[in-house]
Amino acid sequence: MTSGATAHPGVPDHEPVGFDAHDHHRCVETGIAAAEAHCTAEGLRFTPVRRAALEILLGEHRAMGAYELLDRLHEAGFGSQPPVAYRALDFLVANGFVHKIERLNAFIACAHPGATHSPAFLICRMCEAVAEAQSAPARGSLGDAARATGFRIERTVVEALGVCPACADKADAKTPA
Repeated sequence: MTSGATAHPGVPDHEPVGFDAHDHHRCVETGIAAAEAHCTAEGLRFTPVRRAALEILLGEHRAMGAYELLDRLHEAGFGSQPPVAYRALDFLVANGFVHKIERLNAFIACAHPGATHSPAFLICRMCEAVAEAQSAPARGSLGDAARATGFRIERTVVEALGVCPACADKADAKTPA
């Protein structure tokens, strides 16, 4: 996790997750528990394929394409047709357990399951590692512009492209002096 996250009133105080080593087992347990609790509370079916898809994404801690996820689901004994992965992903995205990274056309498990938040994704242009950070677009210049025009923001996708800590030295070495 990266230090120095700025707290915003009414926005959960979460630091970016994704570039530092941490307990992956705990992330999987926490994410699955949040999904189970949400599905129970909302009367939703947390089917074996949905659970397996979420476990795979939580365990990987990286963005995965739908076909890569489909291959992993097939290895785990589920069907090999694309709807198997897409239906599971649609459910997981709709319920906030997974986010779609538009730039990569891939999916990543939510780093803050159960929390209402507006994630921002920090994407390394060199290794495609992704960290999830907190954003507050309704409070910044985008929110100001929306209010000025009478527009109500319902959803934002913030994706920043740059260089992660692991690739920083390689990026610096490629920059001419």
